[in-house]
Amino acid sequence: MKNKFKKSNQLFKKVKEMIPLASQTFSKSYLIYVKGFAPLFLTHGQGSRVWDVDGHQYIDFVNGLLPIVLGYQYPAVDEAIKRQLKKGITFSMASVLEYELARLLIKHIPCAEMVRFGKNGSDVTAGAVRIARAVTGREHVAVCGYHGWQDWYIGSTTRNLGVPKSTQVLTHRFNYNDLNSLKKIFKNYPRKVAAVILEPMNFEEPKDNFLRKVKELTHKNGALLIFDEVVTGFRFHLGGAQKLFGVTPDLACFGKAMANGMPISALVGKKIYMKKVTDIFFSFTNGGEALSIAAAIATIKELESKKVLDYLWRLGAYLSEKTNLLIIKNNLQEVLTLAGKPCWSVFIFKKTKKYSVEEIESYLQQELIQAGFLWHGQHNLSFSHTKSEIDKLIAVYGKIFPKLRQLIDSGKLRNNLKGKPISHIFKVR
Repeated sequence: MKNKFKKSNQLFKKVKEMIPLASQTFSKSYLIYVKGFAPLFLTHGQGSRVWDVDGHQYIDFVNGLLPIVLGYQYPAVDEAIKRQLKKGITFSMASVLEYELARLLIKHIPCAEMVRFGKNGSDVTAGAVRIARAVTGREHVAVCGYHGWQDWYIGSTTRNLGVPKSTQVLTHRFNYNDLNSLKKIFKNYPRKVAAVILEPMNFEEPKDNFLRKVKELTHKNGALLIFDEVVTGFRFHLGGAQKLFGVTPDLACFGKAMANGMPISALVGKKIYMKKVTDIFFSFTNGGEALSIAAAIATIKELESKKVLDYLWRLGAYLSEKTNLLIIKNNLQEVLTLAGKPCWSVFIFKKTKKYSVEEIESYLQQELIQAGFLWHGQHNLSFSHTKSEIDKLIAVYGKIFPKLRQLIDSGKLRNNLKGKPISHIFKVR
């Protein structure tokens, strides 16, 4: 099996000497794949599939960490990029396309009255926090979820190396569906919290009207509410989770699925707060880069006209139902659970007395890769996934789950791992 990835492993040895991690993104690096027994470099994608440097084809359930919502080389998006390429990539002044995209976002997103663009999620979450600090004159921030790599947030995680202590002490983490953990922050820092920023949902459902209560508590304490919709936007709903759950924040951050893989993000919000962008510094040379904006316009129009998200919810509901039945059939409930919405479902792994979470996930991953699926514990669906491809994945689960149960019971799971287990970067959700 190791020889199957000969070119990939050889290339890795060269690349890691020039590129730290041999990747630009932690979650696309060798850390989250079984060492030596998984592809590390891809050459191209088409529809729902990708190919590695050794020429192997996979049905992709990673999809670039969720930006690919329509599929690779999706014609309507690629043609929009090509048309714009003939006109120019970035200009000396604003492009008229910026207005067209802003209108689409304002049309769909409840809190969006004004819009500014960035290139990735970290740009717009940092921008939203800066606005909140400027508006309130406060410095502290309450966070829940993952909000990017910049100092203001990452200093609150275990990946805080290089972040000044003075920055770290300004960010405070609270727990999803635990209103008391947020109340405690307001109590400990009275009239000092500028913003509450959270993912309105990741894989855990909001309970007991949690989002509305967060909004009420935030406003009661004079802070701004920010929804980080980088994942949920244009996947859960065209208007994001705020539309799905009926809770409108003051500011919101979008990215990922917005342009089917092209690098763009959006900071949107109520005009009274967004006007503050005129005074703060939120500015990028490539903030108005036209290829990505054209791609976003084309993507949103496809989402509208093809009812893409309805399709993802239907297909995902079928996959989740069949997967859950197999988990129950093989008595794996204490090891595996499938959480989240049908359009983005996530496996939650639990350790046993003998095996770690990483070992259990690694076994599933190596077997799924061997069967022709690119997978790391999530169902990241795209419009290009077909029912037959979902049935193939379900059939493979039907073969792997009984083996997993048997190996755990017999104490032979570790002996059946072909390579070193995956490494989790840090826990944020």
